[in-house]
Order: sequence, then structure tokens, then C-alpha cells
Amino acid sequence: MAVHNRDIAAAFEEMADLLDIQGANPFRIRAYRNAARAIDELSIDLASLLAKGEELPRIPGIGADLAGKIRELCAKGRLKALASLRRQVPPGLSDLLKLPALGPKRVQTLYRKLGIHTSAQLRRAIHDGRLRSVAGFGPAIEAQLSAALAAAKERPERLKLAVAAQYAEPLRAYLAAVPGVVAVEVAGSYRRARETVGDIDIVVAARSGSPVIERFAGYEEVAQVMAQGPTRASVALRSGLQVDLRSVEPDSFGAALVYFTGSKAHNIALRRIAQGRGLKINEYGVFEGVRRIAGKTEADVYRTIGLPCIPPELREDWGEIEAARANKLPDLIEQSALKGDLHLHTRATDGHDTIAAMAEAARAAGLSYVAVTEHSKHLAMAHGLDPKRLMAQADEIDRINTTLSGMTILKGIEVDILEDGSLDLPDDVLGRLDLVVAAVHSGFHLSREKQTARILKAMERPHFSILAHPSGRLISEREPYDVDMARIIHAARERGCFLELNAHPARLDLLDIHCRKAKEEGVLVAISSDAHSVGEFANLKFGVLQARRGWLAKEDVLNARPLAELRRLLKKTM
Repeated sequence: MAVHNRDIAAAFEEMADLLDIQGANPFRIRAYRNAARAIDELSIDLASLLAKGEELPRIPGIGADLAGKIRELCAKGRLKALASLRRQVPPGLSDLLKLPALGPKRVQTLYRKLGIHTSAQLRRAIHDGRLRSVAGFGPAIEAQLSAALAAAKERPERLKLAVAAQYAEPLRAYLAAVPGVVAVEVAGSYRRARETVGDIDIVVAARSGSPVIERFAGYEEVAQVMAQGPTRASVALRSGLQVDLRSVEPDSFGAALVYFTGSKAHNIALRRIAQGRGLKINEYGVFEGVRRIAGKTEADVYRTIGLPCIPPELREDWGEIEAARANKLPDLIEQSALKGDLHLHTRATDGHDTIAAMAEAARAAGLSYVAVTEHSKHLAMAHGLDPKRLMAQADEIDRINTTLSGMTILKGIEVDILEDGSLDLPDDVLGRLDLVVAAVHSGFHLSREKQTARILKAMERPHFSILAHPSGRLISEREPYDVDMARIIHAARERGCFLELNAHPARLDLLDIHCRKAKEEGVLVAISSDAHSVGEFANLKFGVLQARRGWLAKEDVLNARPLAELRRLLKKTM
């Protein structure tokens, strides 16, 4: 049975939940949660590594015991320790922990007092008025739980783009090896690089007689075949993810790819253009009457209706049609254009590797410079740097730079923007660095006016290079704080500083619409990995995809500049 990183992370998260309900050692619980988070964010497929006989990479927070459990889960598809915990705790209790206002103690109380261990039972207890009979569950909590249950029932689960890739890419490779298959592409919102994906759409070009539909239905991760016909099938994977496959003849592959990539609004716009030319466009091709005149490639489809081929990331009907007509589509940034990374952490704060190791990993990833930007002292939980430790690290970077070839390390800091708009370190200290990355890590509750004023005031400081993860969001976990981003972007232009697109898969922050606004204002964007370990430079891939959704070209990206030009730009901010 195939095991993905997400399956390992889910197993560890469930173990943490079950241990939490039992009241186990908090440090043990935290170890499982940290391990789950670290694995979920990896771009390296652990099961594939082990299947090749390779060793597990060093993963932050994972020692010998947890590494052994990873090997067990990948080899057997199950975890003995998890099965044991499940027998000790009634099924469903861990799901209740995901509801707001229900911590482990309250979950235990619900089970002891009312026998509740599922969401359905909790819903009935609220409906019957029994919940209020339990001490500590008053009207306010009841209302909060009712709203949360209703929202959970109505909201379909969407996967972060990086998590969806764990399922889509192995399936793509599997289908490509099926006899008679000429080409395979994952389409839909995945191909458009949306930050979350609800399901997976796959388009296959196959010769007549190919068993691709049967092989798809027989894929080892398929839990249920929901529909199956000669040219299409829909399945649910064991993870719950729905995957739809469409098989077409090679001469229709480009048209099918346009159609199933979408978006719906973009496709409607294309059909209207085709109709205006007396043509019909669908998933089989572009037709003049009954004669197909295009469809083998996407470029053919677009060219036949008078347009250049529009990159998938732009197909949202957000002006790309008009830009294509005017021959003003951007030449979108490619990952190969990145020269460096301007946001990373080492073991000096909450990172997990040395400066030298991070620099070497960056060079292996094709970069020629990095900026070490530890947290500042206000972020105590990350063991942030005070002025003395920061200056000691700056001296260490100078020493390491003398030993490097083909790699330069810049001296920086990720300094906290405090609630009053001041920065967490004094100007005379910040002025000794190559760049200052400033970030909001607290006070997310401030009003729009106060949050905006806070950031604007910080940007006025003498040493302010880049605003990190500007909206503060965590995808599916924390909404962006309320801030007037248009004012922030305009102020960045006036100040001559830059904005970060944080490429961490849980952030992807700048939002795509704000990337585009920055481009319009002439504000350069730094695509940064926010790497905390040597494997996390792979985050840059997802940052580049987000930048492409935001219409960014190479010239719009700060760290696509060679080092000498970058230094000149940074010096103006310092």
C-alpha cells in the first residue's frame, strides 16, 4: 500500500490527538505534532526514498524513535503504536478536537458525562438541549460549536497545493507508463497553481486500445470507483481525494487540456471568441462546421481563435484575454531565473541546520547567494537574537564567506514589527546588516486602520528592506490580518523597499492579486523560501507558481537579480 508524506503526518497528528485526550506527557504530544508538521511540509517523498533503499534525510524534530515509526508505516502501511492508541480511545474523539472551544479536557468531559465521541452525537446533544446540562458548556460555547459543526458539514476539504502534489505526481507517472499512453497532464486548479485543490483532473492522450481507464481504476490507492466508461472514470483515493480521468485521442489532447484546465470563466470567454469567428470550441477541438481545424496542442487551439497561448496560471478571466489580444502577456518568471534566497533560518534560532550547511544546500539548489535572517528577540519562542548574538552571527558569516566558492551569504534579520510600529532592534544594530526583513508575528487582532498604520510606520524606519509574508495568513489555518494592502504596496514604492512572496506551502504570501498590484506599482517582489532546514529550498517551486499567478516576470523579482545589482538595490533601503 502506497504511503505519502501526508499519510505519515496524519498518523503522527492522530497519535498526538489521542495522547492529548489521554492526558499524556505534553512533551511527547508536542514531539508528534512537530514531527507531523515537519513531514507535511517536506517536498521529498519519504516512502519513495525508503523504497529505493536510501536513508531517511535528517528531518527537524525527528529522532531515532520517530524515524523508526516512519519506516514501519512506509513498509507496512500501518503503525502498531497508533493501532494500540485507537483501541484505548473511543473512535471519533480525536475529530472533536478540531472544533473550536473543545480542548482535550472538554472532549473527555463530553465523553464521560454524555457519552459523546462523534460530531453527529454532539450535534444531537445540542439539538436536544443536553449539552447545557454539562458544567462549563453554556449558551456561548453551544452557539460556537453549532456554527463550527455547520461550517464543517458544508465546507469541502481542500488540500494545499504542495499536499495535492503528493498524490497527483505519482499518479501522473503511473499513467504515463501505461501502454498506448502518449501524454499525461494534471489539469484543473492544480495546473493553474491555485493555493488549494479540491480534486484532481487528469487528461490523457491515448491510442485506441490502450488499457488506461482500466489501469486507472486499478491504481493501488483507489478506494472506490465512482464511475467508469470507455473514455472517462472517477475514483476516490484512500485519502478521500477525488480524481477524474479523461482519455482522448492524441489529436484532441490540446483541446481537452484547455477545457479541463479551465477556469470555467476563462473557457466561457474562449467559446465566445470562437463563436464570433463562426467556430465551435470544446474538449475535442476547434471546429468549423463539422471539420476539426485544431486541437492537437493548446497553442493550436489558441492560435486558431486569434490568441497566443495563455499560460495555465493566468487562466482565471482576470484580464489575460485582453492582454493576449494586445500582445501584452507577461513572460512569466521561471524558477531557473532565481539567483538567490533572501529569507532563511539556521539553528541559531528555530532553524535546524548550520549556516554553512544551509549555504551548501542553497548552492546545490542552483542559487549563488542567500541571506541569513534569524528571528529577533521579541519572538522568544523561536529563541530570537538580541543585538549581541546578532553581531556575533554577522562575524561568523564574514568568516564563512572567506571559505566559500560560488556562494555568498548576506547578513540579515527577520525583525519583528511591534504593535506600535517600532522595530524590535535598534537602528545602529540594523544598520550593520546587508538587509532587514521585517515581519508581523503578533497583534493579528488589530483593526484595519491600526494594522495598516503599524506597518506603514515600520516602513519609515531608516533600515527596512523587505516586508515579510505581508498578509500574515496560514492557508486553511489563519485568515490574513485586516490591512489595506493597496496602501502598503504604494508606500513600498514611495519608500523604495520591497515585498516578500513567502514560498512556504502553508503561506504563499503575497496573495496573487497583491503580486499583480505590486507589479503595477513597480514594487519588486522577493520570492523567498523561509527555509528552516536544508530540504526546504524546494519551497521556492511553489513561490514561483504563486508569482506566475500574480503575473510576475523575471524583471519583477528582486532575487532574480545578480548579486552586484541586488547589493545596489538593498543599499538604497539601508
